[in-house]
Amino acid sequence: MELSDLYSQKILEIAANQPIPGRLPSPDATARRVSRVCGSSIEVDIAVRDGKIAGYGHTLSACALGQTSAAIVATRIVGTPIPEFRAVREQMTAMLKAAGAPPTGKWADLAYLEPVRDYAPRHTSTLLVFDAVADALDKIEAGQAVMAVT
Repeated sequence: MELSDLYSQKILEIAANQPIPGRLPSPDATARRVSRVCGSSIEVDIAVRDGKIAGYGHTLSACALGQTSAAIVATRIVGTPIPEFRAVREQMTAMLKAAGAPPTGKWADLAYLEPVRDYAPRHTSTLLVFDAVADALDKIEAGQAVMAVT
């Protein structure tokens, strides 16, 4: 399989029609991730209410693979319980790095990224949005833990 085979019609279609969520005016947390391999970057804003992701925004500069995963996340993340998002991140990581099954349900479109498994240099850009959201969630949880102690 050639590297160009990764860029299926569906991946190119999702990337080309991605939503541009912009930034949140007052997020609970912001996180930025950059792929050292390809230079792709994303900065995400997250708002959380009652254990669910209530708001999401991002700015993105990425290859079609990073754009595709970010587009899928942007269209499905609002309303997602935090544990569910963390589980989807784990499934994506396992799908790419350990031949795990792709996510299902509302996250099923992430299966289009399964061929990336064979191209380790593209794992980071594909996972960028998941890692950035997890970083933002970690910041929120750390802040809540600090508030609870004081």
